[in-house]
Amino acid sequence: MCGACRNAIVRVVGAKQQAMIEKATERLWVLGPITLVALFVSGALLLLLRPWLARYMLAQPSARSSHHRPTPQGGGIAVVLAVLVAVWVSFSLGLLQNEASQLLVVTAATTLLALVDAIDDIRSLPAATRLALQCIAVGAVITALPSDVHILPQVSSSIERAGVFVIGVWLVNLVNFMDGIDWMTVAEVVPVTTAILALGLGGIIGALPTVIAAALLGAILGFAPFNRPVAKVFLGDVGSLPIGLLLGWILLQLAGNGHLAAAVILPLYYLADATITLVGRIVRGEPIWQAHRAHFYQRATDRGFAVREVITRVFLLNFTLAALAFITVAAQNVLVSLAMACVGVGAVVWLLAVFARGKFRPAGGG
Repeated sequence: MCGACRNAIVRVVGAKQQAMIEKATERLWVLGPITLVALFVSGALLLLLRPWLARYMLAQPSARSSHHRPTPQGGGIAVVLAVLVAVWVSFSLGLLQNEASQLLVVTAATTLLALVDAIDDIRSLPAATRLALQCIAVGAVITALPSDVHILPQVSSSIERAGVFVIGVWLVNLVNFMDGIDWMTVAEVVPVTTAILALGLGGIIGALPTVIAAALLGAILGFAPFNRPVAKVFLGDVGSLPIGLLLGWILLQLAGNGHLAAAVILPLYYLADATITLVGRIVRGEPIWQAHRAHFYQRATDRGFAVREVITRVFLLNFTLAALAFITVAAQNVLVSLAMACVGVGAVVWLLAVFARGKFRPAGGG
């Protein structure tokens, strides 16, 4: 190749990289304030709501809980409201053009779950009622998806949507099942939303899921100081189920943009811990709707790990999974995606084994 041709290619590639950096910087200037708005609203609402939560939504300790004193729950009210406020402010500023219909449906479904589970946090509702309303929320969100969104083009649309519905209901409950110790939801939501936000900055995923990820990141960061061990406020079902819906919808958008491997790898620890635990309880004939301490992270705290030690390991694993997901997006190669998925599965299995085994204690130790 002649020197002039090589120089021309270098100039073109450099110009493209420069343009990408400039676009990412522009998006960051927009998305950064969205995250900050959600963080401020979430933290301010929690300060205002704590006395009310302590009076009407107090979680009493039990043999199956991880806390030892009455603690207000329902902090998810602030998280959900902060997300919705930040997203709708973005819409009002014209940042989400042509996204009104999907935004309305996602907002309605999120609000429905939040209202139902706020009632459940105060006065328990029948499990069948909650499941039916979850199905309505998930079904509405899936129905509102554009017809050209396909995860597996070789599968018929009706079969794919049915599978997405089942997975969606499971993801809605996933955060609720895993929200059993302080900061566990923070350790999941922060890495996943940070990864989605970074992909959005690069133009890999659309504006609406990127804005929702930015808002959810800010809202959960506003909640984090109140939930750090030992927690002053719990998320509650009012927060965990809507967060599950929003995360599931964001990951669905990522998969629909041709990045199925990344969408599976990002929540892999949550999926593995919750699914293995659920299957084990079903096999043992245990009622799956009752509270328990069978999750791997709960067994870890029962077997010598401090809560902070568990959360640190989950944080590190989730950021590792985020890095693996980035590699699959950058490579756009089936073999690379399979390799990264295998690495992710191996890392998750290793941590589950560490949690199941418990902390090493020297012989004769107390």
